[in-house]
Amino acid sequence: MAENGQHVNGTPSSNPAVVDGPPLLQPSSQPHAISADEIALYDRQIRLWGVKAQEKLRSANILLIGMKALANEIAKNLVLAGIGALTILDDELVTEDDLGSQFFISELHVGLNRAVAAISQVRTLNPRVFLHADTDNILLKPPEFYAMFDMIIATDLDLAPLKIINSACRFVNKPFYAAGSHGFYGFIFADLISHDYVIEREQSNVPTQLKVETVTRTVVAANTKTENGKQIEMVTKREHYSPINLANTSPLQPEQISSWKRKLQVPPLLTCLRALWEFQNLAGRSIPTGSREDLELFTTLATEKHKELQLPAETLRSEFLRSFLQNVGSEIAPVTAFLGGQLAQDVINVLGQREQPIQNFLLFDSDDSKGPVYALHPIFPT
Repeated sequence: MAENGQHVNGTPSSNPAVVDGPPLLQPSSQPHAISADEIALYDRQIRLWGVKAQEKLRSANILLIGMKALANEIAKNLVLAGIGALTILDDELVTEDDLGSQFFISELHVGLNRAVAAISQVRTLNPRVFLHADTDNILLKPPEFYAMFDMIIATDLDLAPLKIINSACRFVNKPFYAAGSHGFYGFIFADLISHDYVIEREQSNVPTQLKVETVTRTVVAANTKTENGKQIEMVTKREHYSPINLANTSPLQPEQISSWKRKLQVPPLLTCLRALWEFQNLAGRSIPTGSREDLELFTTLATEKHKELQLPAETLRSEFLRSFLQNVGSEIAPVTAFLGGQLAQDVINVLGQREQPIQNFLLFDSDDSKGPVYALHPIFPT
């Protein structure tokens, strides 16, 4: 054990919050300029998104809640990309079941706190990143705790704690992501509250209009620059988001159910996720057991949620319900790799204020290798 609460090789201590490595990066309103050797280190990604975006990434202070297989992938991608600081929070211990799906731990870590066990291996990916392990229960944190972070990511939690964390993030005006994996299936949810981003494109002969594009998106500015002898237009768009408690009860947008063909394209995974979250609320358990009572309750809830979404009954097949229930709570590496990569890339884009972010539910079904995104927001009569 090192001095001042610092820990080596993931060894736990009696302190509830454990720091590994340099002190936690403090939030800053201005990006930290990156050095020449960092420019050389991150050369390939700087070519993709530019020095300014890398500087914003280098100054980012991110909270990652939960440290299972999905969070492993998110941490890996963000640390390799060169974020400024990462706090990993998890109050649970490593079990033998974790060894089959997580690559930051080994048999030596069984019985240790997940965040503490993983952090020394995370550090080897990029020693420039400030790392911090927190072993507290996230539900004991006050809303002010979230204020120090630029981004909060919660993984593999039930809906009830996700609602609490999302509300706290909104209270301090911080963007929030939630994600979960269930075997062959998974989701990503984003609540960025209000987010501006810039799309760069070659200027056309038609002037860009400052207007409302969709129920969530508005074009707020358009400027030009000259680059390599070409006129490049920089269009700033603004996306507005809904918290997860509203998104979970919101209908599909009218254009998504405007025809029978489009209704058939909506995956039943959306229905099953809503049914699972309602099951958690009614039964007080995260995962249905194999009991007849649980199976009947879940099937009833799924049928109700499918009708609420105005989707055809034939798209909610018994085979899919069975498959989903068999996968709930399990972890499969290719699925967590896809979800972790998608979420980390979206975080990088949001921090750099470039490209369209996820708006607001991404669903992944590995059976068809698709990840459609649905904008789920309350619809009020106009």
